This record gives sequence, structure tokens and C-alpha cells, in this order.
Amino acid sequence: MAKIIAVTNQKGGVGKTTTAINLAASMAALDRFTLLVDIDPQANASSGLGLRATSSGRLTVYDSLVNALPLWEAYSPTELSHLKVVPSTRDLIGAEIELIGIERREFVLRELLEPVRDMHEYVFIDCPPSLSLLTLNALVAADAVLVPLQCEYFALEGIFELMDTIRRVRERFNPGLELEGVLLTMFDERTTLARQVRDEILKHFGDKVFSTIIPRNVRLGEAPSFGKPILLYDINSKGAQAYLALAKELLTHEKASTGSRS
Repeated sequence: MAKIIAVTNQKGGVGKTTTAINLAASMAALDRFTLLVDIDPQANASSGLGLRATSSGRLTVYDSLVNALPLWEAYSPTELSHLKVVPSTRDLIGAEIELIGIERREFVLRELLEPVRDMHEYVFIDCPPSLSLLTLNALVAADAVLVPLQCEYFALEGIFELMDTIRRVRERFNPGLELEGVLLTMFDERTTLARQVRDEILKHFGDKVFSTIIPRNVRLGEAPSFGKPILLYDINSKGAQAYLALAKELLTHEKASTGSRS
């Protein structure tokens, strides 16, 4: 049964979608059957994997959330045989209004994912950069939350707000929701501020901070314009190697967690 991980941060520009794309692709490259669900109306995770919104006739997550289409019918293949994507669309901008009248509206995504969990080992959900009904659906559906965090001052304020949101979701809707980890992104060790933010996050979150750090990397920024994850665009880049290391670290976490429960 798949582990479902919501990749989220209420602050934009922190590497959230970059992480969702490249972590999912890295898991697939490590032969894990992986699904990426894009519920951000900007659809950047979809376009970053070559699934442009202009493609006619393509089913999207909107069709599942609003029209109750089984999620697997909206799957799109990728260049990686182990990675499938449920693409997004700008139609999602209006989806929240349409979802308001649906009974158990916070649980729509969770119920859509339930029939396909056995088809995958990992499901990653790329969330909008805001606390919306779409983000709430992701948090209710997820087993855990992965928080990308850019190493800058204002990111510290945002992450504590997000932790409060996770606490509230756990209390009201999803008591099993866990913090998978905090991922430091766009890290430039040459700057004092980046090192200070890293140290502050380590002080507050301890072993919940991933050992893997995603560096600032030009190739990571280029890859989405070619519709490719970084490991298919430039596998030798620092960005590609960092996300492969993150995937391996996540797998190590999972093995340790499974071992502790057995």
C-alpha cells in the first residue's frame, strides 16, 4: 500500500513543485511505483513533466475532484516507466467553489486515492502555495507532510504557521498525519543567512530535518522548461544528485520506521 506524502508550504517560491517533481521522479528511477498528483491550479508540476495544459482531451485531477471520475482514469504516463501523473488544470481555480456543496468536501481526494493505493508504493501530492480547500484535501488524504523550506528569513515565519495548520488538521480530520520532514532548498552555503536559517531550523526540528540539502542549481531551474525532471535533463548536475540522495534518505526513513513497528 502506498505511502501518501503531501509536499506543501503556504509560502510560494520555496522549491515545492521542484521537489514534488524531482522526488517523485527519483523514486521512480529507484524502481518504486510512484504517482504524482498535481492539485495546484498553476499546474507547474504537470508542465514540468511535459504535460502541458493545452493538450486537448486530457483528463485531469479536476475531472476526478469535481466530476467523480476514478483517479486512475486521469493517469498520464511519463518518460519514466514507474512514474504516473494526475495532471492539473487552471479549471481548479473554480473547483473550490464547486466543492463547497459536496458532502464531506475535505475528504474528496482521500476517497479518490483509496482505490489506487495498492497500485503504487509512493504517492506525492503537489499542493497550492496557500491554505485552501485543495490543500486541506491533500492534508486529509496524506499520511505525512514534506515541507520544502528556502533558507531565508521570512521562511521561518511561514513554517511555524504551517505547523499550526498541520496540528489543526490532525485534531479535526486526520489524526494519523505526521511530519515526514523539513527539506532545506536553494541552499547557498556561502551566505551567512542561509547558514543561520539552517541552524535555526535544526534547533527547532532536530531529526525531522532531512540530512540531504538541495543546493542552488541553475540546471534545476532549466529542466522544467524542457518538460523533464532534473535526472532526465542532467543526471550529473548537483540538483539531480541531491534529489536522488533525498529519495534514498526517504527510503531509509521508511525502512527504519517499518522496522520499529515490527
